[in-house]
Amino acid sequence: MELKTVTIEKPETINFILGQTHFIKSVEDIHEAMVTAVPGIKFGLAFCEASGKCLIRWAGTDPEMIDLARENAAAIAAGHSFIIFLGEGFYPINVLKAVQQVPEVCRVFCATANPTQVIVAETEQGRGILGVIDGFRPEGIEGDEDIAWRKNFLRQIGYKV
Repeated sequence: MELKTVTIEKPETINFILGQTHFIKSVEDIHEAMVTAVPGIKFGLAFCEASGKCLIRWAGTDPEMIDLARENAAAIAAGHSFIIFLGEGFYPINVLKAVQQVPEVCRVFCATANPTQVIVAETEQGRGILGVIDGFRPEGIEGDEDIAWRKNFLRQIGYKV
């Protein structure tokens, strides 16, 4: 077995969801979940088929996000993994529960805009995702000033009242 690190390649502000699913039908079901959760959403989805033709299946509503999804899925190349890239101004918080409710979805590794590395194991059979490194390590514990900033920020961007 060989361990590999695959860096997610994307523009800094773009969010994505990386997960694992178990059936070719996932492509259409995740697509439907996305457009139902947020009408007009711009996204691209790619799924690494793990049997049969073993193709990277894809769907989406935005050509640029579709290209990002296909390119990153090809780099990860782990069976039954999927990746969704969200267009500018769309966020995982608005679609994550809908994606998780798709019956074929087994797990979500991350939902982030952070720099991300995917830890992949490769054997003679294929590849699998072991986990992710999402962003950077903590530099300390928040103090009173940091708590005040966090609470103010969440209210400023409309996530808390």
